[in-house]
Amino acid sequence: MTIQNANQFIADLYKNIDQKNINFLDKTLGENVRFRLGNGEGIVGKDAVLAANAGFFVSITSMHHTITGAWNIGDTIICHGEVNYVRLDGSQYSAYFSTFLVFEGNMITDYLVFADLSEL
Repeated sequence: MTIQNANQFIADLYKNIDQKNINFLDKTLGENVRFRLGNGEGIVGKDAVLAANAGFFVSITSMHHTITGAWNIGDTIICHGEVNYVRLDGSQYSAYFSTFLVFEGNMITDYLVFADLSEL
């Protein structure tokens, strides 16, 4: 994957996550994907990861990611930025994040998001 393709993939991924579009994730996650968000337990398997994301999406009103950097190293895309959340009560929370995506072909096999979501 070229860096231009990596940047476009990251833009598409976070646009769809911000829209809470679980269908986009369904099309990009491998069957045995490994996922971890923050300090949460790791989750293995596409169905479990989709269910966890769907559960997270309904636990907040909205979110918006701003990407400040992205790198493509072999089969891995790394990005970082800031995410702004609106909680169900209308209050807001922001955090810096880094994401590591490992690909096998065009499918994500490892999806690791590092962020302090303890106050979310």
